[in-house]
Amino acid sequence: MRFFLLILFTGSLFLGCISVEAPLMPMGPIPNTHQLAWQEMEYYAFIHFNMNTFTNKEWGYGDEKPNQFNPTSLDTRQWARVAKDAGMKGIIITAKHHDGFCLWPSKYTEHSIKNSPWKGGKGDLIQELADACKEFGLKFGVYLSPWDRNHFAYGKPEYINYFRNQLRELLTDYGEVFEVWFDGANGGDGYYGGANEERRVDKKTYYDWPKTIEIVRNLQPEAVIFSDAGPDIRWVGNEKGYANETTWSPIYRDSVYAGMPDFQRYAAGQENGTHWVPTETDVSIRPGWYYHPEQDDQVKSVSKLVDIYYNSVGLNSSLLLNLPVDTRGLVHENEVANLKALAAFLKKTFTVNLAQGQKLKTSTTTKGYPAKSLIDKDLKSYWVSQVNDLKPTIEILFEAPLEANTFMIQEYLPMGQRIKSFTLEILRDGIWVKEYEGSTIGNKRLVRFDTQTIEGLRFTVNETKARVVLSNLGLFKAPELYED
Repeated sequence: MRFFLLILFTGSLFLGCISVEAPLMPMGPIPNTHQLAWQEMEYYAFIHFNMNTFTNKEWGYGDEKPNQFNPTSLDTRQWARVAKDAGMKGIIITAKHHDGFCLWPSKYTEHSIKNSPWKGGKGDLIQELADACKEFGLKFGVYLSPWDRNHFAYGKPEYINYFRNQLRELLTDYGEVFEVWFDGANGGDGYYGGANEERRVDKKTYYDWPKTIEIVRNLQPEAVIFSDAGPDIRWVGNEKGYANETTWSPIYRDSVYAGMPDFQRYAAGQENGTHWVPTETDVSIRPGWYYHPEQDDQVKSVSKLVDIYYNSVGLNSSLLLNLPVDTRGLVHENEVANLKALAAFLKKTFTVNLAQGQKLKTSTTTKGYPAKSLIDKDLKSYWVSQVNDLKPTIEILFEAPLEANTFMIQEYLPMGQRIKSFTLEILRDGIWVKEYEGSTIGNKRLVRFDTQTIEGLRFTVNETKARVVLSNLGLFKAPELYED
């Protein structure tokens, strides 16, 4: 009789003298296909343009008149062209803000552009923007405020039918929608059909969100749904443009809800969360979300926009950058200039990956997942450390010293978010120098450091939840920024 010894040891099988790695399996919650497509977008535009543009307000009361909406040179193709030239991948439009005015000729209300002077009431701004996005190769998304300070029934059960009917219009009549955006601001004082009173709602239960979400799933199955709590993507927790240093995509879904007062406590996500609900970082290019002429000289500088990019896209989030279209119906010249400068900076920074063509040395490698996958530009290929490698390391020694100032690393998201902390070292004058210590990585981590001549770099995972799975690595040299 023959006896075989089989030992299970932290994920590896040892049979005689032969070691076989356990199959690589996803860990924890992972993104679905439409979440993955959204993650790859990274940077897209918010357009705040509505009744508030013409009343010079941020939040309208709901008593505005449709004839106040009257852009003189509205051109959604200009919006799309500006977004495309800026390197953005899509546009989300405020189809209806809290004041209740609709940018499409909704058959469920008279408070819409069909009663405005623009195009004699025959226009449909949502259709024009959807067409412009298609022409310029951009994805199209809609913002629909759950709160309506104009509608007489807000706060009552019958309003929910109205809200859902308008949602159906937006998701049925204008082609493919990549994101549906629900605001967390709900309830308060308003016009409410002339009642002029305060109406509060239970933000957890009033909207019966499961049924509303089901409408989106049925009409736009590929769309991601945004709210403070998801279900697909969630708020980063501020409107400054900065994600958290530690940003976990998983979250305990029941721990947050739209409009909750202490949301910031959960904004960084949870390491052992039950659902994949990554963050979106929303920020306006001006102090206000809507256009105000007194803010024409307060457009964020190029250096500020660069900083926001690194601290959103570069911190496992996406960047939703708001452009307040002016009363003409155009993206203002000051925004256009700074967006072009930002695009030029990003193109010059990330076009050439200095790590490509260099030799990579890894502490371990699982068969079938080679180190070269890190620099092959293919997000679907990936390198995997061996299961017993507790502190995986990637090292690059350059054939000749080179100047650099930006490091990029990405996890392979279909296998889950795994890394808890890491260290980046650079080789200078033959000595390894610790340059940065960070925490989570997720979709993308960007690390900036002073421009310097280096001979190599070393990336070390200090703590991880499971085998490290990385899809992409980069080293770049960003240009100097010179501003007046």
